[in-house]
Amino acid sequence: MIGALLGLLSVSASAQAPSQRNVSDDPAKDTAALVVRLSQITVDSLRTDEYKALLREEIEASMQLEPGVRTLYAVSDKKRPHEVTILEIYADEAAYRNHLATPHFQKYKRETLDMVRSLRLLDVDALIPELKIK
Repeated sequence: MIGALLGLLSVSASAQAPSQRNVSDDPAKDTAALVVRLSQITVDSLRTDEYKALLREEIEASMQLEPGVRTLYAVSDKKRPHEVTILEIYADEAAYRNHLATPHFQKYKRETLDMVRSLRLLDVDALIPELKIK
């Protein structure tokens, strides 16, 4: 699963129209400050469905409301669905910090706190950051 996500690091995306994002005419400038992270989360296996519902709510709100969130893409291991990995791409450090302070993210953290058994955050580099998910 991590290998597949590392392959995805060569792309970035957004559910928002370009006019809603902070996009300049210089693709290198738009990608130089990207914050790219993999969040590896192990959830209480008895609460996986509950966790996924809260995660979906948080991701949908983030993608709709936060111009600096380029993508939040969550996947789970087919054999261990309680193991979740999220590819997170933010326009820059300020967008990431803003995301952490939003009411929808704070709600997600508060309501999933007792479901999460482990959390590992990996800061990674996008290999081809100017590419977009189609």
